Amino acid sequence: IMLEELTILLRVSNPSFYREGYRTLIVQDNCLGKRTVSTRRLSFQRLSELYGLDSKGLLFRVMRQLWQSDERGRPLLALLTALARDPLLRITAPSIIGLRPGEELSRQALTDALNRGTGSRFNEAILDKIMRNAASSWTQSGHLQGRSRKIRYAVSPTPVVVTFALALGYILGARGSVLFGTLWAKVLDTGVDEMIKLAADAKRLGYLNLKASGGVVEVSFAQLLNEEERRLIHGTD
Repeated sequence: IMLEELTILLRVSNPSFYREGYRTLIVQDNCLGKRTVSTRRLSFQRLSELYGLDSKGLLFRVMRQLWQSDERGRPLLALLTALARDPLLRITAPSIIGLRPGEELSRQALTDALNRGTGSRFNEAILDKIMRNAASSWTQSGHLQGRSRKIRYAVSPTPVVVTFALALGYILGARGSVLFGTLWAKVLDTGVDEMIKLAADAKRLGYLNLKASGGVVEVSFAQLLNEEERRLIHGTD
């Protein structure tokens, strides 16, 4: 998920930048300190694929808004955004979520998941690169630790991270209690009751609207989504 590069880029850029502004920073100004122009271009390409890098993009704009207010939650904010945009990383998610804390990630399990998800269309060399990148991404997010042996650890989301996970589900059409069972929620290693408590904290901080009573949960995001975005997302708030 190129967490170090993303952190630098968001530190030196303006939130109003469009895609070309980020390209100038990375390729021309070399804000990431890459040695060659080709490496700078590759970094811009990959960061664009993972995050969008455009204030006109809904996911990137919301992620960046939350990023500014939650330094501890940044690795998970990056992971959630990358999962939403990178189908190969998303294919590996069940293999990680299914591990108990302390278990070692099996290379074979990851290989099998990728082969099932892609119809075995990648050769061994490409598959190995995808697995290494995926393992690195889940390590940067905090779900895995270790170098040669990747051991599962439980992550601890902040209210801001929970806000973003719920918002991703909301944007994709989930509503009510279903929001707490999406992929974005599951990667946070947090039970529904605790997640509702964190959502209540997020409400007090002004990130979302929450009503939870008698087993019925309603969540909306007037603070994060503008009127046009709320209209486009299934026509209602």
